[in-house]
Amino acid sequence: MRKLGIILSVSLLFFACQELPKKVSITSEKATIDSVLINWHKAASNANYTNYFGALDSSAVYIGTAAEEIWSKKQFSNFSKPYFDRGKAWDFKTLERNVYLNEIGDFAWFDELLNTWMGTCRGSGVLEKKNNTWKIKQYVLSVAIPNDDIKAVITAKKKNDSIFLNSYK
Repeated sequence: MRKLGIILSVSLLFFACQELPKKVSITSEKATIDSVLINWHKAASNANYTNYFGALDSSAVYIGTAAEEIWSKKQFSNFSKPYFDRGKAWDFKTLERNVYLNEIGDFAWFDELLNTWMGTCRGSGVLEKKNNTWKIKQYVLSVAIPNDDIKAVITAKKKNDSIFLNSYK
């Protein structure tokens, strides 16, 4: 019985000394994430390759507007490098952004409305906080198509969709 008491005491002491998850300020974390995304888009508009790709996690995935555009960080980096080297990448202006966090504040997802050279686009993504730093894990860029224009878009892309879908047969 005495042994059990010692084991229980040691166990309680061990668990009492464990660091409890810190309460995160959702408002503060959202502001930090917003800043990460603002600076990420700014890095592209300033053709700052290092800052742009530095914001992406090593395992990040970038999904572009075309059906075949799903790139690892390395693939997207290689594709984008010539644009950055010429001093002109892309310039996306954020019109609005919504950021959401999990309960412990180390995982976030967002959606944003953008003004781009393609017109109005929608971006969405996922970030993870590691070593006190937010990194983009996934980004998805979509061209926003008004409902009244969708039939014309479907017609315009029908041929290319057919070619693309043949690769799945």
